[in-house]
Amino acid sequence: MSKVVVVYHSGYGHTQRMAQSVAEGAGAELLAIDADGNLPEGGWETLAAADAIIMGSPTYMGSVSWQFKKFADASSKPWFSQQWKDKVFAGFTNSATMNGDKLSTLHYLFTLAMQHSGIWVGTGLMPSNSKAAQRNDVNYVGSFSGAMAQSPSDAGANEMLPGDLETAKLFGQRVAATAAKFKG
Repeated sequence: MSKVVVVYHSGYGHTQRMAQSVAEGAGAELLAIDADGNLPEGGWETLAAADAIIMGSPTYMGSVSWQFKKFADASSKPWFSQQWKDKVFAGFTNSATMNGDKLSTLHYLFTLAMQHSGIWVGTGLMPSNSKAAQRNDVNYVGSFSGAMAQSPSDAGANEMLPGDLETAKLFGQRVAATAAKFKG
């Protein structure tokens, strides 16, 4: 069995709910970046021991939160020694609008993974894009490169749509299965 870690920042709880769903699907450990952009005690060691790292951030102004960016900048220490080389990586995000420039956030996460010489895993989920599609369907937002969710700006984290959370769970399952193949 692979060790999967979900490292994420959540500003208002929506990304945390998504992280919990991803972790549930992957059988992963959650590692929250705090409001000051720091990992908890032992966080760097947890990431070093992981076979797969799934990164999550809300999309703010077309990119990751500053707290996640602080974490990413601090990851230059493991980068320098290529400590995360050949680990499996994936990413997810949430924003208030349907598009919300979420793909920019996923590109940021992808680029960070590539700088660490990682192996990126997309959703592996077909989009729900027929006339019969409903907002609560799996992968309704239609992302291939990482999981995306949409939460209205005036909705609490407890109001996230089950379809987005199921998408996150299935995404987590795929990342864990991929990591297991690489661990082989």
